[in-house]
Amino acid sequence: MLKQVLLSPGQPKPARQGTSMSQFADERDELSQVLTQVAAGDQGAFAELYRRTAAKLFGVCLRMLADHGEAEEVLQEIYTTVWRRAESFDAKRASAMTWLMALARNKVIDRLRQRHEHLPSHSVDLDDLVDEQPGPATQAEATEEHRRLRECLDALEPKQRQSVREAFFSGSTYSELAERCHVPLGTMKSWIRRGLLQLRTCLDA
Repeated sequence: MLKQVLLSPGQPKPARQGTSMSQFADERDELSQVLTQVAAGDQGAFAELYRRTAAKLFGVCLRMLADHGEAEEVLQEIYTTVWRRAESFDAKRASAMTWLMALARNKVIDRLRQRHEHLPSHSVDLDDLVDEQPGPATQAEATEEHRRLRECLDALEPKQRQSVREAFFSGSTYSELAERCHVPLGTMKSWIRRGLLQLRTCLDA
């Protein structure tokens, strides 16, 4: 069933027009209930969760990785992890979408760490992680994620923060950054690798 869902994404759930804040809250609660059912091993709920959220998470992966095939691979990793770890979701601490976005972000960071030479080949801005036309509830959650990401970046050592920012958001290669900073390539890779590890640790706190 899990493989069937991942290989057959179906149609994303369309956004409702003229949705009120109360309706957004209802939808958020519904999604949390679906994720709770997934934690109980409900395969139908898993398929419903995928249908509701896959398009958004795939968009995030694609914008950050700039590679369609790699984004699809990471998306499958995300939902495989969801199926295995859904019981760790706590509706009292975060909404289902916030939990899923955090999981997606960590998977993307892991994939970026695995790359040896290149990070995204185009500029990626933090604002790209927010829906183009989010509802009020979704916007509030995205703004909180945005704030936490900036805070964690600012907590890095200056050389690591600058290297991660330029590599992650401007698309510079490790070689280009090493040459620009007048340091060996291995040193630059180490700065970025440690920076990404610290960034993930901070975001998970």
